[in-house]
Amino acid sequence: MIITLLIMITSALIIYFSCELFVNGIEWVGKAFKISQNAVGSILAAFGTALPESIVTFIAVVFGANSSQKDIGVGAALGGPLVLSTLAYAIVGISIIIFSSRRKLGSCINVNGEKLARDQTWFMWIFVFKIGLGLVAFTIKPWLGFLFLIAYGVYFYKEMSSDVVEIAEELEPLKFSPKSENPKKSLILVQTIVSLVLIFVGSQMFVHNLGALSVSLGMAPHMVSLLLSPVATELPETLNALIWVRQGKENLALSNISGSMMIQATVPSALGIIFTPWMLDKSLMIAAIITFMAILLIWATLKRSCLSAKRLSFNAVLYIIFILGILYIKRGV
Repeated sequence: MIITLLIMITSALIIYFSCELFVNGIEWVGKAFKISQNAVGSILAAFGTALPESIVTFIAVVFGANSSQKDIGVGAALGGPLVLSTLAYAIVGISIIIFSSRRKLGSCINVNGEKLARDQTWFMWIFVFKIGLGLVAFTIKPWLGFLFLIAYGVYFYKEMSSDVVEIAEELEPLKFSPKSENPKKSLILVQTIVSLVLIFVGSQMFVHNLGALSVSLGMAPHMVSLLLSPVATELPETLNALIWVRQGKENLALSNISGSMMIQATVPSALGIIFTPWMLDKSLMIAAIITFMAILLIWATLKRSCLSAKRLSFNAVLYIIFILGILYIKRGV
């Protein structure tokens, strides 16, 4: 078990330093190809960092040899949005408090509130539809999975076709070309691709050893997929957000999480609906309810007033409530 823990720590460090490379590279991609700041966070960064979770779901539901293995994919499809909507948003809030010592706890976060609220609305409509599908069984349900892929395609198009705005914040020098004020596009792309490969490798190491650790602890695969695997596979999004907050780029941090949630609400869910019966048990329903509550609270806050670090930090409480709910069910009280 000690070796497993050491490997997990090593893989977490690989993910962190890979994310440092990635956020630096993806910002330069935005500048070099004149992509808007919002799209850099919600599309480019989100797409790259959502790969580990999507691959976990894909392998589980497509190549799973039995129902237990397919359950891992379904749990991952719901566990990802749960972790992002609760822990990831909360870590952004806590990081803002830590890195912005002069900030008043209730003051507004520098974010495009209208855009962020619109993302939450998109997510809620899609999420309610996919949870509804998990409560009923009918013949053509697998075909409805393709609607989720279409929904993400529409979201992708709207984000990428928004007004082109060059990133306003001052960029740090490209890590692969620190002395150049205008690095070559080829170097920018190489750094971004290399960082994504390292993020993927680190994430797979972490998830694989997390599975080994769960066996040592006697945890069921379904519980691993819902409680532990999403926390591991959402590390890139969470660490990206932390790095951007540390740099004072709060809008990019929140755009990355909201964009990742859109991917998690569509692509893994589509795979689950197409390749599994997609019937949700009590544990998955609790995860769904907590996720919806977390997003609804953020959406309501954005509509009523500005979003504060304190308000974001509160979402961690919802994850604790989720854990307590799961323990309650498992004990059969």
